[in-house]
Amino acid sequence: MLSAESSLVHLEGTTLEGGGQLLRLALSLSSLTHVPVHIANIRGNRGSKSNPSKGGGLKPAHLAGTQWLGKVTAAETRGVEVRSREMTFHPSRKARNTRGENIQDDAKLLTNEQSTITTEVWKEVYEAGRLVRRDSRITMSTPGSIFLVLQAILPFILFSAPYAPIESSTATSADASIPVRITIEGGTNVTNSPSFEYIDQVLLPMLSAKVGLPPIGMNLHSRGWCHGRSEVGSVAVDITPLKPGCSLPAFSFTGRGEVIKIHVSILASGLATRSVIRDKVTEQVLKRHNQIEILFPVDEDSRDSRRLYLLLVAETSSGYRLGRDWLYDRKTSSPTAVDDLVSRVVDDLELELAHGGCVDEFLQDQLVVFQVLAEGRGLINLGKIKEASLHTRTVRWVAEKMIGVGFDDAGTCAGIAYKVGERYWERTGRKDGQINQQH
Repeated sequence: MLSAESSLVHLEGTTLEGGGQLLRLALSLSSLTHVPVHIANIRGNRGSKSNPSKGGGLKPAHLAGTQWLGKVTAAETRGVEVRSREMTFHPSRKARNTRGENIQDDAKLLTNEQSTITTEVWKEVYEAGRLVRRDSRITMSTPGSIFLVLQAILPFILFSAPYAPIESSTATSADASIPVRITIEGGTNVTNSPSFEYIDQVLLPMLSAKVGLPPIGMNLHSRGWCHGRSEVGSVAVDITPLKPGCSLPAFSFTGRGEVIKIHVSILASGLATRSVIRDKVTEQVLKRHNQIEILFPVDEDSRDSRRLYLLLVAETSSGYRLGRDWLYDRKTSSPTAVDDLVSRVVDDLELELAHGGCVDEFLQDQLVVFQVLAEGRGLINLGKIKEASLHTRTVRWVAEKMIGVGFDDAGTCAGIAYKVGERYWERTGRKDGQINQQH
C-alpha cells in the first residue's frame, strides 16, 4: 500500500505554466530524493478554455518517462495511465543492489491496457568478461517526443546509485561509473518539443562545457515525425553517470561574449527548397552580422513536403550556444512558407541575442534541476530579461515544494549538494516525504 496521503508532497498541476515540465521535474526529484509526490490536474492548463477537461492528462511521452522511473525506483504508483489527470508516485526506500535485481527486466505493457509504451530496464553488456555498459530501451508506438522523455530520466541516470559498479571480478574498477546507453523510440521532430538538432547542438554541449557533466553522446538511428506521414524514429543516448559519492559543483553562466558563428540546420523536402532556405538565411543573417561565419551542420531531405524545419544556433566567443527553431506548423504549400519560416527564426534568434544573457528561452528551465542538485550557489545570467520564462518559474516552484530549495530574484539558489547514490532522506532527517525549508 502507498503511504498515508498526508505524507505526500501535493502539487497542483495547473500552477503557472501548468504543463508537462512540472510533471517531469517532480518525478526526477522524487526518483532521486525518494520524496513521494501527488500531482492533481496533470497538464491542467493544456485544455481549451471552452472545454478545460479536454487536452490535459498524461500523454504517451509523459507516460513513458513515468513508467521507466517507476520501474527503476520500484515505485508504488496510482494513476499511471494515458489521459490520467491525477497520479501518485512513491519510490521505494528499500535498499537495491546495483544489479537492480528487484526490478523486472521483461518488456511488457504496464498498468493499463490502453498504454502504447513498452519499457525494458537494464541489460548488462560484457566484453571479454567485463561489464562495459548497461543498456535500456523505451519504446513508444507513436511519435511522442523522445527528448521530453529524456528530460524526465536524465537526472536520475546521472545521479543514481544503481549505476555504481557491481561488486564482482567481472566489473570495471570500483571508482568508475558504468556507462549507460538509453535507446528511445518516438518522435525526433515534434511540435512544441525540443528537436534532435536543438538537443544535439545546444543542450548537450552546454551541459558538458558549462554545467560540468560528462559528455553525452547521441546517435540518430532514424527520424520520428508528427508532420506529414506519422513516423516513429529512434535515438541512442550514451551517458556516463557521475561517480558514486560525488556531487556536481555549482556552476554559473556569465560573460556571454561576442557571437562568432551561426549554425544553420535545415530539414525540408527537395534540394531546391533547401537551397532557397540556405540563401535566404544567409542573406538575413549577414544583414545583421556582417562577415560572421555561417555553418550548415544539417542540410537534409525531410522526405515529405509537409515537413519543414529550421534551427539557428549562435555560438559565442565564450563558448555559449543560444538557439531558436521552428517546425513549421502551417500549410507548407503556401508560397510564403519559406519566407515565413526564415524570417521568424532569424527574428527570434535576434531577440535572444538582444537580451545579452547566456541562455535562450528554451534552455533556461532545463538547467534548473542541475542548479538544485549542485553543491553551492550558481548564477544563470538571463541578461536584460525582466523575469524568467514561465516554464522556468514553474520548475523553480516545483523544486521549492519538493525539496525546499528557493530561488532569489537573480535566479540563483543554494543547491542541495546531492551526492550520487545517497539516501537523501537520511541526510536531511525527512520522514515519509516531509520537507524542511532551506534558505
